[in-house]
Amino acid sequence: MDETDKKILNEIQSDFPISKRPYLDVGKRLGLAEETVITAVRRLKEKGIIRRIGANFHSDRLNHVSTLCAARVPEEKVESFVERVNSYAGVTHNYLRNGPYNIWFTFIAKDMDTIDEALEAIASETGVQDILNLPARKMFKIKVDFAV
Repeated sequence: MDETDKKILNEIQSDFPISKRPYLDVGKRLGLAEETVITAVRRLKEKGIIRRIGANFHSDRLNHVSTLCAARVPEEKVESFVERVNSYAGVTHNYLRNGPYNIWFTFIAKDMDTIDEALEAIASETGVQDILNLPARKMFKIKVDFAV
């Protein structure tokens, strides 16, 4: 990533414009051409640095549920496991971490039964059986930006 990529990533993490031409707006804020921003974002998505661009919703206000999941995934299965997990539209975050439970992800769905069924399917399809479903007892919303 070059300095332009880093500036764009820092700008769009929590302040992505809601407008007819958001990339033009980002470009104006950073002193860049709209096409420069579009090209950079496209390239960063292709490289997997940007997974998705979208809104964050309060799932409970939309009559949905969310949960944190943790899985104990053997190193040789990490890539295929993550690919399978990320195929679900309700997965909003997915992290590789150190420790026995090395894959952590959040999952949003219309109800907990849908999440449970998805986790069973993921376990069956990947052979990874040790997946924890850890629904929150109390919701804490924090803003997280990763300075690049």
